[in-house]
Amino acid sequence: MGSKKKEIALQVNISTQELWEEMLSSKGLTVVDVYQGWCGPCKPVVSLFQKMRVEVGPDLLHFASIKDEALSDEDECFSHEKNDGDEENLVSSEKACTLAIIKPDAVVHGKTDEIIMKIQEAGFDILTNEERTMTEAEMQLFYQHRAGEDTFEKLVHHMCSGPSHLLILTRTESTEDVVTAWRTLMGPCDPHVARREQPDSLRAQYGTEMPFNAVHGSWDSEDARRELALLFPSFQFSDQIPESTPLVESRVQRLRVTDLD
Repeated sequence: MGSKKKEIALQVNISTQELWEEMLSSKGLTVVDVYQGWCGPCKPVVSLFQKMRVEVGPDLLHFASIKDEALSDEDECFSHEKNDGDEENLVSSEKACTLAIIKPDAVVHGKTDEIIMKIQEAGFDILTNEERTMTEAEMQLFYQHRAGEDTFEKLVHHMCSGPSHLLILTRTESTEDVVTAWRTLMGPCDPHVARREQPDSLRAQYGTEMPFNAVHGSWDSEDARRELALLFPSFQFSDQIPESTPLVESRVQRLRVTDLD
């Protein structure tokens, strides 16, 4: 009677700090798959790596999986030492700032450089320009004030459909506050309205239809602080809000506007 083959553990489910450290100390190549339970494509990926491990052998290739919901910046699990150079990545400004997003529809059509050039020509300083593909969770939180609208799911899906460019804008010399100036340059939310009322605006030139209107901007200074804190948590900005920004008035206007993006 032939000897029974040793059973190979195809993958390790990482759920504790001890398992994480044990995995890091393993010899050979370690592949860590971070997955989400609802994600259909994640399952074939798991099967693919399991097949590779059987073919290569358990000594050379190690496969581990971590469920995305288990990851958190505040968790001690999966911790790593902070690099000394991390502080260099912090961006700060003593001047008022706002968030600008060049949306996936403009990026996929190759309009990013043109839009950035027009932003700079309009007198804005770009403190940060980061290309990033948003997650559904990020955009649901980002647009939570629109969760009750019929277009909410379509907007979230669009913002996650491809890479966006996230910009932090300020202005060096201007009597107009940066939030208002950026919204003026963007133009009306609906590209059709923008082409009729402000044909030189960015949305008139690069938008097609809602929600494919090329760019996003914060509604007021308070909104800018919230959005920057969400997408750039390490960003350090001044606590001063320009006196020219009518927060109370802008909040009243927001209640009257259904399309704020």
